[in-house]
Amino acid sequence: MNKSELINQIAESADINKKEADAALNAFMAAIAETLKKDDKVSLIGFGTFSLSKRAARDGRNPQTGKTIKIAAKNVAKFKVGKKLDEVIQ
Repeated sequence: MNKSELINQIAESADINKKEADAALNAFMAAIAETLKKDDKVSLIGFGTFSLSKRAARDGRNPQTGKTIKIAAKNVAKFKVGKKLDEVIQ
């Protein structure tokens, strides 16, 4: 499912138009991004938890040349599935 298909699904399920569904989805994604940017987490009981993980700098290898390269540290978004969602998809 891509974003436009998700917007269609939300509009149909919530009985709203596609423009409102698009605005709601964009607001949801922006809220999660802003919260993670502040190094906080978002917990949706039963669905899951979005959190930020810090990945340390490390050495890697260029597969073409075999040379050692430095890979910079970075923050990575993580998602841990909630119990109800896990039960639904099993």
